[in-house]
Amino acid sequence: MRGHAERLNGLGTTIFAEMSALAVATGSVNLGQGFPDTDGPDSLLEDAIAAIRAGANQYPPGRGIPALRQAIVDHQKRFYDLSYDPDTQVLVTTGATEAIAAALLAFVEPGDEVIALEPYYDSYAAGIAFAGGRRVPVTLRAPSYRLDLDELRAAVTPRTKVLLINTPHNPTGTVLTDAELRGIRDMAVEHDLVVITDEVYEHLVYDDFRHIPLATYDGMADRTVSIGSAGKTFSVTGWKIGWVTGSPDVVTAVTTAKQFLTYVSGSPFQPAVANALALGNDYFDGVRSTLQSRRDLLADGLADLGFEVHRPAGTYFITTDIRPLGHTDGIDFCRLLPERTGVVAIPTQVFYDNKDVGRPLVRWAFCKKEELLQEALTRLQKL
Repeated sequence: MRGHAERLNGLGTTIFAEMSALAVATGSVNLGQGFPDTDGPDSLLEDAIAAIRAGANQYPPGRGIPALRQAIVDHQKRFYDLSYDPDTQVLVTTGATEAIAAALLAFVEPGDEVIALEPYYDSYAAGIAFAGGRRVPVTLRAPSYRLDLDELRAAVTPRTKVLLINTPHNPTGTVLTDAELRGIRDMAVEHDLVVITDEVYEHLVYDDFRHIPLATYDGMADRTVSIGSAGKTFSVTGWKIGWVTGSPDVVTAVTTAKQFLTYVSGSPFQPAVANALALGNDYFDGVRSTLQSRRDLLADGLADLGFEVHRPAGTYFITTDIRPLGHTDGIDFCRLLPERTGVVAIPTQVFYDNKDVGRPLVRWAFCKKEELLQEALTRLQKL
């Protein structure tokens, strides 16, 4: 048999699968994969159970059930004053990962260049490869992890088709500022680019930072593919309910690709997520404050152990530099960590094309119960 397609080269087993398997094999505390160890709100879970019992178990409409599309519209209006038509400007997807893949398939021709902020979530590289595009990294550099607009401008060529923007940014925790977003807007309009914006951590923003969707800027409404998800906000990462909002043309293009990936999914989860999106501000504020205190617990603990800690403005993750502890390679460090301490983390260099920049960096997830974070810090004292 002939070998696999070249587009799969470099896309082997994800680092998450490797490290999660290592966590199970060694009985380690898993601060690698970014999933919470508590369930979402009871009302959400009960609504899904009720939907299953009520028979919501067959194919839903291709773009998602009307109640969820309306709830997404209401959410965008409530939090960002963005107005959408639920029938023509919203698509429900199998998580944000599928939304990203479908958007790339919808807009990228073979040979087109896609600029992505690195370090980037590993599905971005896969989605660009599936579409036949060429990945062009723009690096967010420690310790500030700010976007260098001059570097972004220099990366744009006549072959550039898409900017793939992630804010709040996984894994650095950077939340792009108004000035950075304006710079992205200016380049997108000047060069007639499509912007795919991954905003799954929109409600997980800390301190005095706030999330501003790119779609709110002048000139962006018709060229932005905005992607959201229930998984992070409601602690149901396994439900895989995401969504796309944008102009009717944008949403139709993404729908055309998406319908041949999964067609539809999550039928009983969709009405549950619709109700959850309408929860009061106390829910959203509570999630944020809980995670901020867990961020502080883990960040302070890692700093006390000698790591150089980059405290994130958003997301589930803290990045540390391991060089103060005498280590230089994150992959080697993360492979020996479970055996030596009983803790699992993720080497950040797997999210970089510029491997040297990412080599000494390690990512830790703080979306866990406080006692688990404390146990991890106790175990890490063996270092």
